[in-house]
Amino acid sequence: MKIYTNALIVDGGGADPRAGSLTVAAGKITSVDFGGDVSPKLPPTAGCETVDCAGFALAPGFIDVHSHSDTYALLRPDAPSKIAQGVTTEIVGQCGASASPNLDFRNNRERGLPNFPISQFPNSLLPSDWASHTYPCQWHDIATYTAALRAASPRTRIVPMTGHRNLRVAVMGMEPRPATPREIALMCGLLESELAGGSRGFSTGLLYQPGCHAAEDEITALCKVCARYGGVYATHLRSEGDSILEALAEAIRASRESGVQLQISHFKIAGGHNWRKFGDAVEMIEKARDGGVRVFADRYPYTASGTDLDIILPGWAQTGGRGETLARLRDPATRRRIIGELKFDNSDRLNSAMIGGTTHPGLFPLRGRLLAEIAAEWDCHAAEALVRIIEKDGLRTGGFFSGMSEEHLNEIYKLPWVTVGSDASIRAASGVLSGDHPHPRAWGAFPRFIAVCRDRKLLPLGEAIRRITSLPAEIFGLRDRGLLAPGRLADLVLFDPWQCRDTATYANPNSPPAGIKVAW
Repeated sequence: MKIYTNALIVDGGGADPRAGSLTVAAGKITSVDFGGDVSPKLPPTAGCETVDCAGFALAPGFIDVHSHSDTYALLRPDAPSKIAQGVTTEIVGQCGASASPNLDFRNNRERGLPNFPISQFPNSLLPSDWASHTYPCQWHDIATYTAALRAASPRTRIVPMTGHRNLRVAVMGMEPRPATPREIALMCGLLESELAGGSRGFSTGLLYQPGCHAAEDEITALCKVCARYGGVYATHLRSEGDSILEALAEAIRASRESGVQLQISHFKIAGGHNWRKFGDAVEMIEKARDGGVRVFADRYPYTASGTDLDIILPGWAQTGGRGETLARLRDPATRRRIIGELKFDNSDRLNSAMIGGTTHPGLFPLRGRLLAEIAAEWDCHAAEALVRIIEKDGLRTGGFFSGMSEEHLNEIYKLPWVTVGSDASIRAASGVLSGDHPHPRAWGAFPRFIAVCRDRKLLPLGEAIRRITSLPAEIFGLRDRGLLAPGRLADLVLFDPWQCRDTATYANPNSPPAGIKVAW
């Protein structure tokens, strides 16, 4: 038994914090007590441990609803960057990319669904950051992946979603075209087996290859499968800028027609010339919710996004996967065409881009620097600098892109159906996963959210904690956590609500937050 005394109890349900104590036995909360003298009136018990929480708030462990720790949880099960933020649960398999299914379309397609692990082929079919590591085990479906997680025993609970990219690669590779009816049926069958095996839902990255080639009927068919299993459909929209309203309408149609619950990933309006669409986007979601469509959203508390730097390339240049894209960059005529289109179409985005993580040692000094500054130093256009960097790095360069409104961020967090996702994977201060230059959200998203709500007076503490505990637990059907109540798992975080803040920056992203004392 363990007793937490003298705590400021923030129960996760949205109520105002109250002084009290909490008792835990056998990994579950057995009582939550409030009153003047907050020490529970219990007789001394052999083996009972008392934790004095004076000066700190006690809350349910935070739930990261948009994490990319799928494979990294096998490499660093201690999850340093997540635990440091108070995160104890991660929803992975986001933006269309997941660890499972891990299958390759080259294995006898005529037999129906392929069953050959990608790990026996070149890693070019995996997202580049995951593919750059060696793993202690192999997996090919949800059963073997969850077995690998059990063996690794990560400190955070990993809740897997199934990525649309994985389904497409398994059935039709990286082919840049809509799927045929037979291919859609194969994807639906594969998704069904993943959901039956424990996947919590289905995600798309419709801005990325090869998901951007999927027609609406393909997505709706998969959503119908997901709905039958009570899963969640999480989507990185087809556009977050110029066509944001059309992309949002597409996602809502898929939810309405299939009956699946919808999660809008990292809800934002990109590009200053698109900010005027914010009110219409919110109104569209509110109208859908009023009409019975279950729509939620998440957002990280930053106004710069983080993704692969090569996302800025013209769509046609990215088709076919990493190998074909690199071949285009290395062909002089095609390279000139790419640079020309970048100069014409993406000058604002190029000038605001910052270099993130790199794998080539010769590019390490560029991390955290603006692309425009590098181009000036090299006496070339930013488009030429970008192509030189991503080619030298083998398309494994991260990038940070400014273009979101701080005012919109404030308004988004006031919406009661919005929660928080880091959009980041596990990082560490030493050893494996320590050599990268991630977006600062990897170490700071949740403390920053609490600080933003506190310092800008956006939400009271009780409601802010609800957004990262019971609300995500409700969205993803996690009935054993998210609240401090008898019978719930003792999934806890102790933090200083007045001093909690992030310290990570774009220049120095691997800096742990302040004010999070411990997470259990």
